[in-house]
Amino acid sequence: MFDYNFHWRPVMKSLPDLLEAGLVTLQVATLSMILGVLFGLILALIGLNMKGPLRWFAAGWVGLARNTPALFQLFFFGFGLGAFGLHLTPFAIVLAALTFNCAGYLAENFRGGFQAIPLTQIRAARSLGMTATQAYLRIVIPQVLRIVYYPITNQMVWAVLMSSLGMLVGFRELSGETQFFASRTYRIFEYFAVTAVIYYVIVKVILLASRLLASRLFRY
Repeated sequence: MFDYNFHWRPVMKSLPDLLEAGLVTLQVATLSMILGVLFGLILALIGLNMKGPLRWFAAGWVGLARNTPALFQLFFFGFGLGAFGLHLTPFAIVLAALTFNCAGYLAENFRGGFQAIPLTQIRAARSLGMTATQAYLRIVIPQVLRIVYYPITNQMVWAVLMSSLGMLVGFRELSGETQFFASRTYRIFEYFAVTAVIYYVIVKVILLASRLLASRLFRY
């Protein structure tokens, strides 16, 4: 029978490093979400208003992001680009992969949000003298952001958890740091158990912050 004795002291000694790595995880997830929201919004607008190559490009991005494994996307930016002479740092690899993935999913959320806004609101804004850009920025997009707020929150959680794949390309985020210490001490279960708790706390903080922000943004 397999005999395993738990030893938590090495994990406790490494806890400051794990917490610091958790901040790196939160950093790359946050940056990827900012870029993902920006690119997702652009992709949605292209898909709804453009034709030809630009629309095909947007549809291809969304299709690849939503219908291929996240691991494949990570390896594409990590190793696939190397075939073209482009070599990224581990941080840039994970950031690019997360941004690509998040933008694809968020584009569909934004598309649904735009289609939920009646066209009569845009016509009314234009009749008041607004340009099309002003109508979108002042009337449409604020309503769309309210519609997709909670899907964005869920995508943020997904980005935090998906960043754990970064250890496969040498990125020392929370999972990568955990793997580093676990391989040196052979305390696999202990390290990853504590790491799971840290992930859990990060996600709960994100969800709590999103609820508090929603209570202020959507008070009326």
